[in-house]
Amino acid sequence: MDKLKGMASKMGGGSSGEQKPAAGGEQQDYVDKGLAAGEKQFGVNAPAGMNEKVTDQGREMFEKQTG
Repeated sequence: MDKLKGMASKMGGGSSGEQKPAAGGEQQDYVDKGLAAGEKQFGVNAPAGMNEKVTDQGREMFEKQTG
């Protein structure tokens, strides 16, 4: 996991896994973008705040299982 964090920090990501909002709004990570693409494909329109909570919870569960 440390190796992945190191690669992410080299690519511009933070070491804590959190991304700061951009000046014009929130910045989406790859999981947020993937969920948005899936919603678009299936015609689902969920609020961005709910999507953020869903992806954050999924990420926390993944990190808890993988260490």
